[in-house]
Amino acid sequence: MKEKFKHFFNNNERPKILVVGDLILDEYIWGGVNRISPEAPVPILETRSENLALGGAANVANNLVGLGCEVHLCGAIGQDEKGDKLLQTIHDRSIQTEGIFRFVHRPTTSKMRIIAHNQQILRIDKEDNRPITEETEKKLIQYINQIIPGMDGVICSDYHKGILTEKIIKTIMGRAQKSKKSVIVDPKSSDFSLYKGANVITPNEKEVARSVPIKIKNNEDLGRAAEYLLNLTRAQAILITRGKDGMSLYQSKEELVSIPTVAKEVFDVTGAGDTVISVFSMAVFSGFSHYESAWLSNMAASVVVGKVGTAVVTLEEINEFLHEEMLRTSHTVLKLDELKAIISMAKSTDKKVVFTNGCFDIIHGGHIEFLQKAKSLGDILVVGLNTDQSVRKLKGENRPIKNEKERANILSALKYIDYITLFDETTPEKLIREIRPDILVKGNDYKIDEVVGREIVEGYGARVELIPIVEGHSTTQTLEKILEKHKAS
Repeated sequence: MKEKFKHFFNNNERPKILVVGDLILDEYIWGGVNRISPEAPVPILETRSENLALGGAANVANNLVGLGCEVHLCGAIGQDEKGDKLLQTIHDRSIQTEGIFRFVHRPTTSKMRIIAHNQQILRIDKEDNRPITEETEKKLIQYINQIIPGMDGVICSDYHKGILTEKIIKTIMGRAQKSKKSVIVDPKSSDFSLYKGANVITPNEKEVARSVPIKIKNNEDLGRAAEYLLNLTRAQAILITRGKDGMSLYQSKEELVSIPTVAKEVFDVTGAGDTVISVFSMAVFSGFSHYESAWLSNMAASVVVGKVGTAVVTLEEINEFLHEEMLRTSHTVLKLDELKAIISMAKSTDKKVVFTNGCFDIIHGGHIEFLQKAKSLGDILVVGLNTDQSVRKLKGENRPIKNEKERANILSALKYIDYITLFDETTPEKLIREIRPDILVKGNDYKIDEVVGREIVEGYGARVELIPIVEGHSTTQTLEKILEKHKAS
């Protein structure tokens, strides 16, 4: 699956997508707080900068453009200054605006966020949720009917600000069905029957909870709730975003599939839902399965929550994160072919690979310090571990003390080691030729010209590093001490 996405990112074919929904202007005021007002117990923000961003359905469109899609945006904004700013910002992002209409009786929806030291301290919303006029509704319906046949798919981004009326939703579903186009809905209404006809619905966990007659206490309850909503909407799948718990995908007559979050750091979740539906939809409209699309959107959400403010994720960022994810495995001990594939991916992203080897029969403090220092020399530390057969050839029939499985398990628990592979030979020469590490590491009890593999690595431009070893620590010495104590007792 990861390789499939890698291939997808390397070509330039992206779907044409219609986004229908509520358009919001996001305003940001950035500054710092160093004192409290003498007039009232409130912080004083010293403003440093201000900027505008796209919110609501406009942010979904912005995310899609950042992913390389051709995007047509459909909605309505006020005939006011904020509407002018919003429309100009949409134009600046190369989003098609022929489906955006202006109305006089309602202001443009806006959200102003006050941010101090990268944390939101206040949000000011300006909105009017009165129904749109019949005239505006007719204009939107006419445009939707006209454009859907030429699209690869439709996204309904419902922020419950009045654009996605019942008539407009029915128009979208009917026209899409006739044109054999998929519709994906990010819902806000608690009445999911409005979205009947959608292919996929992407609510968050709270939206699910208030939309079903089921108390959700665990995953089993969530699965029942998802099944209820699928039956209600006749959708093919429901993707539930769950914050720190990642997301869950439920498809008809299948078990609930959980996809855990992989975010490294979370600074701001603003707009994360828009990123999820954007990436998920792009993938679905490009022919990927619901699970594959959910997996990719989870990657994208992990990137975007590491940013502050309403942000978009680019293909380059997803690709980079994907490369990182490709380097993660469910286990540390790999077969040589598996290891070579991972090392190849690591090097394609300029990761520096460090290699060392040993029997590691009885792990002691000297080993720990050695491995820590080895890891510090690069990005990925690979350990070649002698098999039992190999150890017997080197140390005699009474060794190893612990079998290769035990030794590998112990090494796997050490945070400094990224990958382990076993080898039967008495030297790691063959392994080094296959892996081609950037740095070959041994203890300074060796001389450079005594290190097995030195000529190999130096031959392709890599290097050998000798690390000072801790005096008085070796497996042989450890065993001798144990025997002495045993005799003494």
